[in-house]
Amino acid sequence: MSTDHPSTPANGRHIALLIDADNVSHTKIGAIVAELSKYGTANIRRAYGDWASQGLKGWRDKLHAFAIRPVQQFSYSAGKNATDIAIVIDAMELLYTQKLDGFAIASSDADFTPLIMALKANGQDVFGFGERKTPEPFVNACTTFLYLDSLVDPDAPAPAPARRPKATAAKPAQAEPTALTEPERRPPLAQDAKLVTALRGGVEAAERDDGWAVLSTAGSRVKRQAPIDPRNYGVRNFPQLFEAVGLFDIVKGADGNAYIADKRNRERTAVPTV
Repeated sequence: MSTDHPSTPANGRHIALLIDADNVSHTKIGAIVAELSKYGTANIRRAYGDWASQGLKGWRDKLHAFAIRPVQQFSYSAGKNATDIAIVIDAMELLYTQKLDGFAIASSDADFTPLIMALKANGQDVFGFGERKTPEPFVNACTTFLYLDSLVDPDAPAPAPARRPKATAAKPAQAEPTALTEPERRPPLAQDAKLVTALRGGVEAAERDDGWAVLSTAGSRVKRQAPIDPRNYGVRNFPQLFEAVGLFDIVKGADGNAYIADKRNRERTAVPTV
């Protein structure tokens, strides 16, 4: 059955997944489809590239496994990315011929930024997936953008438990340089001006007269302002992200809800008014 003829999903949301196979690893497709299931059903799935190329060999088995329609795109001239143009043409055709609620663009190419802006201007949510090298204009244009290294493949085998090394005779300790992990190389979250501005804006937008906001509501307001996904910052959700930044007070109210306030707000009450 063709994936280009959508059926009505349980939650009623239709999403078109368009993949730039030249720019996205086939190992991430399972995680991408799983992520999109939170927002709806990716009932249209297409991957674009020159399928005679050895570079796309790993994709071929994934096409059948995930019901992805391969779209052949030849390079008509050297130095030109015909794949990008094909994705743009198809996206606009789908916009006007299918009843869709959103698009997912999997690529790390900033050339898709005008397309994303046009889709959003027509009332579509756009979910972006790409590598850390993805330029900011592309990231900022999306409704939500998730870095591929933040995604966990649901079908990936669990890592084998580490074996304890056998005891050996003690040797003089030698100082060796150790490589910093990715989170250690990143600056503190409180120094990320873009992130802090979005988080403070979300809290302010959800703030009540007592100076406190319901934490879940504040997180929703953040996502309306910027394509912030907590997993891109090494945490699982917005409560953990607000806490990790360290610029907010978070308390549990008498009604059982979590509340948040900006530490700069000196006019708020000592505790949320419930």
